[in-house]
Amino acid sequence: MQFYKERILNAAQLKRLSEHKYSCTSASILDAWLQPWWCWLVSKTPLWLAPNLITILGLIINIVTTLILVWYSPDGRQEPPRWACAVCALGVFVYQSLDAIDGKQARRTGSQSPLGELFDHGCDSISTVFIALGACIAVKLGDYPTWMFFQCFCAMTLFYCAHWQAYVTGTLRMGRIDVTEAQYSIIAIHLVSATLGAEFWSTKLPTVGIGVNLMSNYAVVVMTLVLIVGYVKVIMRGGVGKNGSTVAGTSILSPVIPFSFVVVPAFIIFQKSESHVYENHPALYILAFGMVAAKVTNRLVVAHMTKSEMEYYDWSMLGPAMLFLNQYFNNALPEYYVLWLCTLWVCVDLIRYCAQICLEICDHLKIRLFRIPYPPASTAASMHASDRNAASDSEKSDPEDVAPLLNNNSIIS
Repeated sequence: MQFYKERILNAAQLKRLSEHKYSCTSASILDAWLQPWWCWLVSKTPLWLAPNLITILGLIINIVTTLILVWYSPDGRQEPPRWACAVCALGVFVYQSLDAIDGKQARRTGSQSPLGELFDHGCDSISTVFIALGACIAVKLGDYPTWMFFQCFCAMTLFYCAHWQAYVTGTLRMGRIDVTEAQYSIIAIHLVSATLGAEFWSTKLPTVGIGVNLMSNYAVVVMTLVLIVGYVKVIMRGGVGKNGSTVAGTSILSPVIPFSFVVVPAFIIFQKSESHVYENHPALYILAFGMVAAKVTNRLVVAHMTKSEMEYYDWSMLGPAMLFLNQYFNNALPEYYVLWLCTLWVCVDLIRYCAQICLEICDHLKIRLFRIPYPPASTAASMHASDRNAASDSEKSDPEDVAPLLNNNSIIS
């Protein structure tokens, strides 16, 4: 377990991180279609704007727009205003677009670094929680709290499994239907809610008598399970390390344990709560455990990039432990207040961890997190020409050949 006053990364880990080479393959359907939009957008981006600043701005917009939905429907059962759904759709679109161009901006400015990959995936791990929660509120899935719980944790698990696979094989693999398709599907969901109202999703389908929201939930769960099975199949074939181990030489099953320490307590506390703390406050509950899941996922990404063993315990798990111990002592404190304390603890711990990791890497690589040197005019002109040539080449190439370059996570900032 890491203590706050200790450095998170040692000298050997920092050395391996600086030698890390990003590897990603993608067959995403939408990425090729969206490439012209991303190229145009990055061409309008000032050269002084740091890639990591682009990423964090997108994340902040996504968080704020989702919290607007949470404010109007904290239990996922109330119908949020249509404008709030429209704003949330815009928030996801802005986040996705900015997340797609941060790597392109890094190439334009010559500021690529391993920190960019880590920062990008770290922001994605947080946005996954907010995007999933926003989608559940937009379709009033709070009417089925267990399914809402399952839906949100499916999204977190899917994101974790993708990086678990990368930890084992050394390559992040994106399928035909992956993160971009999921994000645009959720944008469409928000737009439907903005146009027809969230109450539309509660409409019962004829014959089967099941609400549209629950029916669509079944489809998402089935798709999620198919993707997870695909990840597990790749993982079970063995890794690139010695004797089929991970990139760090550890067991391919070792990442299961840290994530289990998040999912299992979340489900047990939800089931054992006498005050029904999850059913009454599902958004707050999901955000609390979602931030723990984001922290664990970040540590998996760091373990991959530094080729290190992933530790099983983490300070963020003290938050869920508060809820567990409070239940053990027959709710000595009201569970709602303990849940708020848990949420504040895990959020502060996640911010502290991410900040310390970034500062340590910046110090090692002699770079700044949110600033890059402004290039001379001649350099900027040559970069513009290089970008135009790259875009021209990509248009002439087969989409399958350029897919790794088109993925929103494939070019590190």
